[in-house]
Amino acid sequence: MSYSPWKQSLLGATCLTLAAAIWGGVYVVSKVVLEVIPPFTLLILRFGIALLVLGAFALARKEAVQKRDYPLLMGIAFVGVTISIAAQFLGTKLSTAHMGALITSASPAFIAIFAVWLLKESIHFKQAAGIALATVGVIIVIGVPDQADAQSSLTGNLILLVAAVSWGLYTVLSKKATQRYSSLLVTTYVALFGLIFTSPVMLWELSVTPISWQFGWEIWAGVLYIGLISTAGAFYLWNKGFELMQAGSGAGFFFVQPIVGAFLGWLLLHEHLGTSFFVGAAFIFLGVALSNLRKRNATEAADSAKRS
Repeated sequence: MSYSPWKQSLLGATCLTLAAAIWGGVYVVSKVVLEVIPPFTLLILRFGIALLVLGAFALARKEAVQKRDYPLLMGIAFVGVTISIAAQFLGTKLSTAHMGALITSASPAFIAIFAVWLLKESIHFKQAAGIALATVGVIIVIGVPDQADAQSSLTGNLILLVAAVSWGLYTVLSKKATQRYSSLLVTTYVALFGLIFTSPVMLWELSVTPISWQFGWEIWAGVLYIGLISTAGAFYLWNKGFELMQAGSGAGFFFVQPIVGAFLGWLLLHEHLGTSFFVGAAFIFLGVALSNLRKRNATEAADSAKRS
């Protein structure tokens, strides 16, 4: 289906906003589920559920992948699932959750860098300034690291940096793949290969931390939510959004995630939410708007030229 340039940008922005909002909201659910299910086991469960759902839709479309593109799809899954998510888990464990939120917020900058390198996109000043402004907003929302955070493990912080870099690479490689295949098919193969590559880590995890599978319904409901909504749904929306937008313009929408996470933490978990949240949120929204300003203006000019 073809869209006008303006509608394509609007749809892409909507997809990216929804994906980031879902990932921000899943913090509340995963905090409860991770108390009884270890992280890599939960990772396998969420991508297993996502694969069943996405695979059903992908099979119905009867869309095929050419053999030459399997290495690309395998690389996307390995970078985005096995490396990025695993590095985020491990880095946060060795460092602190605060530093994890701060360092991984650098992902949009790496998305922009990889877009220039791999997609040959040009990053204009307003995009760079918008990402920088939104990054300041994230720092305001989560706060400046205190002394304990500053003295946290250097190894953990470096691993968190790997998580940020690999997520940027995953996003750009996924956009490259969606230039050949639908977002649905790309996301399905990401779930499939991510499942395969991460299974050995899960088996090791269960060997050292055995668990009982007699969970209450609320835990299984949380697992289903994480698998269906935050994995199948959000990963598809994220890939679809970048299919419709330039990577440099779409990168800033990642910053919606900490806003939603902080807000729901306040609403459902009674965590403190001060003035800094609203100030930081304003910076983030201004940054996202600024990074997309030039693209929208150019689109409106093109539409005006067509009508004249």
